[in-house]
Amino acid sequence: MTDVFQGYERQYCEISASLSRKCTAAASQEGEKLKQKASKIKSSIDGPEALIRKMDLEARNLQPSLRAGQLAKLREYKSDLNNLKGVLKRITAGNGQQGAREELLESGMADMLVVSADQRSRLLRTTERQNQTTDRIRDSHRTMLETEELGVSIMHDLHQQRQSLLHANDTLHDVDDNIGKSRKIMGAMVRRMDRNKWIIGLLIALLVLAILVVLYFKFLH
Repeated sequence: MTDVFQGYERQYCEISASLSRKCTAAASQEGEKLKQKASKIKSSIDGPEALIRKMDLEARNLQPSLRAGQLAKLREYKSDLNNLKGVLKRITAGNGQQGAREELLESGMADMLVVSADQRSRLLRTTERQNQTTDRIRDSHRTMLETEELGVSIMHDLHQQRQSLLHANDTLHDVDDNIGKSRKIMGAMVRRMDRNKWIIGLLIALLVLAILVVLYFKFLH
C-alpha cells in the first residue's frame, strides 16, 4: 500500500468520526439550530467523498495482489459514508416535527451511529493489520533484493576467481613449457660436454703417444 493511500485513509477516518459526533449532537437540536448544524454537516460530507475518490484512484494504480483488498476496503468506506448520509437525512426529515424526530431517534438512529463508529473502528484495525502485512511483504522483498544482490556479487567474485585460476593455469603451462625447453638445452649441453671430454682425452692420449715415440727414437739413436 502506498503512503499516499494511507494518508487519505487516515484523513477519511478522522473526518468520518467527527461527522458521526456532529450527527449525534445535531439530533438533540431543533429548529434553526438543527438547520445550521445539518447544513454544516452536509457541506462537510464533500471532504470524505473527495478522499474516497482519491483512494479509489490510488487503489487502482496498485499491484493486482494489493488492489483487490484496497477496493474491498473502499466499498466499506462508501457504505459507512452512505450510513452517515442516511442518518443526516433522517434527522433533517424530522425538522419541525419534534415528535417524528424523537420517534426516529428511538427507532434506531443512535444504533446506526454506534454501528458506524464500530465499523470505522473495525476498518482501522483491519487497515493496521494490512499495513503490518504490507510492511512484512516490503521487508521480505527488500531482503530478497539484498540476497539477490549478494548472490550477484558472489557470482561476480567467483567469475573473477575462475579467471584468475585460468590465468594461473596458463602461466603454469608456460612455465612447464619453459622448463621442458630448459631440460632439452641442459641435456644438449651435457652431451656436448661429454663429447668434449672424449675429444680432450683422445688428444691427450695422442699427445702422450707422440711424446713416447719421440723419446723412443731419441734413445735408440
